Amino acid sequence: MDSPERLHESCDVQCPVRLTAEIIDQKWTTLIVRDLLSGKKRYFQLQKSLEGISAKILSERLRYLERQGLITRTEFPTNPPTTEYELTPKGGKLEVVIQAMRTFGLFLQEQVSRKNMSTDQTAEAQKSS
Repeated sequence: MDSPERLHESCDVQCPVRLTAEIIDQKWTTLIVRDLLSGKKRYFQLQKSLEGISAKILSERLRYLERQGLITRTEFPTNPPTTEYELTPKGGKLEVVIQAMRTFGLFLQEQVSRKNMSTDQTAEAQKSS
């Protein structure tokens, strides 16, 4: 792993964090990658699991990820046409990023839970007074 000093270097166009952020900072992108980490998915499966995403945005994100070499798209000549998406080895490298995001998300959930418990205890104490 890079040293902490290297993480705080100038963020020019060659900055590794910036390069990664340019790919994954679009809304829904990390969730699409997360869904594909478990294996191939059909378009409708992705749309169903990503509650709230429009068909237009999902299509745009999938095309973008394909252009970046992070996913492959396979079309089957069925009626209606069936399309499957799968992470490439390059896309699979994002698993550590998604895992880190999950770990941080669990930390945030714990912080919110503790804050809510503290607020509830304060409210109960005030009622008892």
